Amino acid sequence: MKAIFRIPASSHHIVQALPSAGVPARSSRLFRQCACSLLALFLSLPSAAFAQADGLPELGEAARADLSPQIERRIGERIMNEIRQREPAYVEDPEISDYLNRLGRRLVEASSDPTGRFYFFAIRDNAINAFAMFGGYIGVNTGTILTAQTESELAGVIAHEIGHVTQNHLARQIAKEKQNTVPMLIAMAVGILAARSNSDAAMGAIVGAQAGAAQAHLAYSREFEREADRVGYQILSKAGFDVRGMPDFFGRMQQSTRIYESAAPVYLRSHPLTIERLSDMQNRVRESPYKQIVSHLDFYLVRAKLRAYQGTPEEAVRDFDMQVKERKSVSLAAARYGLAAAYLRAKNTQAAQRELESLLALRVASPLISGLAGAIRMAAHDAAGAASVYRESLQRFPQARSLVYGYADALFDARRFDTLLDFLESRLRQNQADARLYAIQAKTYAALGKRFQQHRAQAEAYALEGQLGAAIEQLQYAQQAKDGDFYEQSAVDARLRELRQQQAEEDRQKKDL
Repeated sequence: MKAIFRIPASSHHIVQALPSAGVPARSSRLFRQCACSLLALFLSLPSAAFAQADGLPELGEAARADLSPQIERRIGERIMNEIRQREPAYVEDPEISDYLNRLGRRLVEASSDPTGRFYFFAIRDNAINAFAMFGGYIGVNTGTILTAQTESELAGVIAHEIGHVTQNHLARQIAKEKQNTVPMLIAMAVGILAARSNSDAAMGAIVGAQAGAAQAHLAYSREFEREADRVGYQILSKAGFDVRGMPDFFGRMQQSTRIYESAAPVYLRSHPLTIERLSDMQNRVRESPYKQIVSHLDFYLVRAKLRAYQGTPEEAVRDFDMQVKERKSVSLAAARYGLAAAYLRAKNTQAAQRELESLLALRVASPLISGLAGAIRMAAHDAAGAASVYRESLQRFPQARSLVYGYADALFDARRFDTLLDFLESRLRQNQADARLYAIQAKTYAALGKRFQQHRAQAEAYALEGQLGAAIEQLQYAQQAKDGDFYEQSAVDARLRELRQQQAEEDRQKKDL
């Protein structure tokens, strides 16, 4: 893998040893990519970020300025860029992402940092796991979503991870190793991140970095876990979820571990669950009044969508068909949604449309259902009909990115380029940080033969993805294009200087090491 930053030769052994025996290839890839970015970013930080003579930052309250939120955010952004660009298990599905971020934002608003910047994403992995990274980035395995029986259970896991972030546990865990040098700090950071993703791979990091003493610190301390439980419980309660969701989910995992000790969930290995912790959760629940909380329909729809894409299309159709006929699903709407999605995956658009109509007859509404309706029209080669579905749905769910992208794709396929460009401009005025919209804009300009605008839009897409070199190259292509006027060319020249300055700053930081 080609890292964003150069890793000095003296630190390569840390990364080279990461693929440990017995680690699944997909999990190992994700870990190595995160580890490489984290290593490179720590190594590229200005020396002012590390205040002590021995190179380690104080990460308690008094030292918060040494490892600022801006630096932590930068680390998280670089890791996320690597995951988005190179990890095939990353779930690049706007419907699932939007759901996790709606759920996560509801929880964050009930936390001690209600305006904090958090981003929630999914990793396609059946293992039960979730992990928090620097900068408020929280990953959730699809196995966790599918294992949760209620939305409150899933919210409990996410609230626990939010607790780790708001309490600065990752930084504080690293700060405990004050006697170590900067390379050991880096190794500890890599190891702790690995434990979030795969505790077996974490051991490879320890051995490779000759940091055997770090083994006892890879998992969060019992103190930090109890603190995250307490904070997570408060968040869960304040956000209006069933607080029983937290002990119910963790208790069920613990029970499965007793039965299948050789297959303990990754989450329990990286977040050790003691009897004391579980008892503390259950005691808090007993002191709380009982409240009947109904899971949101989108929770069941997201789980149905994930299941519809497991196994073969035929298996998915049989599974959901049985759920519909035998009424085995908690949500009939979710079962019919899953069946329609499975038929669509099997390329049986007529059956998918039939199930969609049965779903709509239940008089339920969700951006996921609207998205499925548009996707069925697109699969039936009815771009105009799909555009109509997406346009009407956006009036009801204006913030649903899946509907925004679906509408844009439908307009493109219908060759309604002028309408599409107007739509993209209006959406980019609302959110200038959407790389996918810029990429669609570039594709549209290319279809119209407008090379200057094509390269300019593509440059912005690359810049938002952290690919500065590719962004600069696109702006250079724009400079060479002959169809931009004087003012547009001047804007490109200014943007090119800005990106080159940003790239030069990163190069200077690397040379200062």
